[in-house]
Amino acid sequence: MTDDIATLGLLDDDEIELDLAALALSELDHDGIDLAPYLALLEDIGDRLALAGGEAVTVTEQAEALAQVFSEDFGFTGDASNYDAPLNADLIRVLDRRRGLPVSLSLLYVAAARRMGWTANALNTPGHVLVRVGDNPSVIIDPFNDGRFVAAERLAALLRAALGPGVHVKPEHIAPMSNRTVLARLLLNQASRADKGGDPLRAITVYGRMTTVAPENPDGWWELARLQLQISDLDAARGSLNAMLEVTRDPHRRSLIMATLAAIASP
Repeated sequence: MTDDIATLGLLDDDEIELDLAALALSELDHDGIDLAPYLALLEDIGDRLALAGGEAVTVTEQAEALAQVFSEDFGFTGDASNYDAPLNADLIRVLDRRRGLPVSLSLLYVAAARRMGWTANALNTPGHVLVRVGDNPSVIIDPFNDGRFVAAERLAALLRAALGPGVHVKPEHIAPMSNRTVLARLLLNQASRADKGGDPLRAITVYGRMTTVAPENPDGWWELARLQLQISDLDAARGSLNAMLEVTRDPHRRSLIMATLAAIASP
């Protein structure tokens, strides 16, 4: 599946299958691994969901079927005790351990639901990705907490924890993410942990993957350039900054990029 990485950035967003794309990204860190057992597990999950939710009509029934299959039947849950461990954003290890981050578990739920023909999206909730099943009507569930339904009070509490007291739920807090944005958020978890852990080369590798998968995401290019400057790879940093210029129209960002490029211009 490794060859798929080069094409992910060229696909239309709706052509991306989240779990398969995340598995292909994970394969890059597991040289020579046999993906057959992981593909078989995803197929088993789909088969079980077809049995549990094949007659589900309402979005509530669909959400309950997802929670039953992932949490009860297969034992997937959030890794609260080792939340910051890099393996929680590595889909191969998530499938091995049945533990993960909100984003890694959410993409599994979403991919399985869509194969059932259901409407499902990962939501851009700050600090804690959630899943919305259905459109109108819809329900919100939390794959990190065993697929439990998220009431308005719980959603408000999550936002306060991420953004501070006094925050009110706004539409952008529960907006659906594109497939490409979900993958970028998954990779951001890996890259930021490497960066904070003092491993800039690993962070550069992961941000490079982000720019391949989501080339129009300026944040990936900016962080990549910052780290390239940190290790004094000026040519690579110039390339990243120029690529960022191609994808951002924000005047402030463009001004910052131009200033940075001027500061590191070749003598």
